[in-house]
Amino acid sequence: MADHLAVAVLGTGIMGAAMARNLCRAGHDVRVWNRTPAKAEALVADGARAFATPAEAVADADVVLTMVYDGPAALEAVTAAGPGLRPGAIWLQTTTVGIEAVPSLADLARHHGLVFIDAPVLGTKAPAESGDLLILAAGPEAARAPLASVLDAIGSRTVWLGEDGSTAAASRLKLVCNSWVIALTNGAAEALALAKGLDVDPRYFLEAMAGGSLDCGYLHAKAAVIMEGDYTPSFSVATAGKDARLIVEAGTSAGVRLDVAAASAERFRRAEAQGHGDEDMAATYFASFDG
Repeated sequence: MADHLAVAVLGTGIMGAAMARNLCRAGHDVRVWNRTPAKAEALVADGARAFATPAEAVADADVVLTMVYDGPAALEAVTAAGPGLRPGAIWLQTTTVGIEAVPSLADLARHHGLVFIDAPVLGTKAPAESGDLLILAAGPEAARAPLASVLDAIGSRTVWLGEDGSTAAASRLKLVCNSWVIALTNGAAEALALAKGLDVDPRYFLEAMAGGSLDCGYLHAKAAVIMEGDYTPSFSVATAGKDARLIVEAGTSAGVRLDVAAASAERFRRAEAQGHGDEDMAATYFASFDG
């Protein structure tokens, strides 16, 4: 494969759209599809070509990149793409799908003669836009060089975890990483909710943490979202809730009890029920209050 490839991006939400734009900037022939057509069509101004169906988007593509909501959505999109898929094309599966979904995706790849790469990404809107995602990947050694220009366009680093994507090695690591992100998010949200309840200025809390061993940039980032009341999503409550449920399910399957992750999943569910599903995951803050 040449450095400039035909790349089909299936799923152009917050993350997929940013990845598609970076692929365009890198000079790739980018074809996009989304269940909401307007989200794909918005990328035409960046140099992408929008298509009405997954099959049209993937026709003659060297690489098919999926960034959709979950495992069933990835399976549905690539199944629909079936008539247009080229045997030998690489399927770069970047959606966080958990563990149980991966074998079905790998089976679908084999059915169509695709090279399957399990490659969930770590990062939210800002690193996706700047091309600084961390890519966790598992797939054949032979696919890595052909994919290099694509991976370089969307991420700052790729961690390879094995040659068989069907083992879900990358997806398993992604759940471990997300369990930490989710714990930090809910910890920050609960601390600020408690500060409100106890009539403590949250700025004093942040000042008390500043520079110490308990301080971290992520705390200040999510606290700023809450304190400024700007919940423009970098990663939504609904998607974080989905990931939290996948983490709990994975732990249960492995015989590991994850009380914090389970409580986090419930907080996200409650915040979504309050109408905050499309807001930044820091809106789990509202789950601390009735109404």
